[in-house]
Amino acid sequence: MNSSRSPMTLIHRNVEACRAGTFPPLICRLPSGWAVLCDMQYLRGYTILLADPVVSSLNALDRAARAAYLLDTAVIGDALIEVTGAYRINYATMGNSEPALHTHIIPRYRTEPDAYRKIGPWSYPDEILNGTPFDPIRDADLIARLAGAIQKRL
Repeated sequence: MNSSRSPMTLIHRNVEACRAGTFPPLICRLPSGWAVLCDMQYLRGYTILLADPVVSSLNALDRAARAAYLLDTAVIGDALIEVTGAYRINYATMGNSEPALHTHIIPRYRTEPDAYRKIGPWSYPDEILNGTPFDPIRDADLIARLAGAIQKRL
């Protein structure tokens, strides 16, 4: 990739690390990209799908690639429901701060406080948002279980 035309974002670097097998929160490869645990695990299982190849947005993909990416997003959501017992999945594809296609796939739980459960997942106070960072040891079993649940759906 010519970095003079496309700036290297955190998403680019994370995709490169996934390809190399050196990204600790890596769950697994899907047809359209990589499933990884988010660095914030305040909602257990919070996952991000990183498009590979990296593109600027969903609109940069052709029809078939869009369909594959959106199907992979839903597959991750199905796996999260199975593995975590979440009652709902929130999906967010923005790209405002990191201008490369990635989607936040966030399990929601009935055990969340009502004040937060019924609004966006980023409405939690900062101390909660940042209070449970990804931990490669604690999260190893979750990664393995999610990888299995995703792979059986592909």
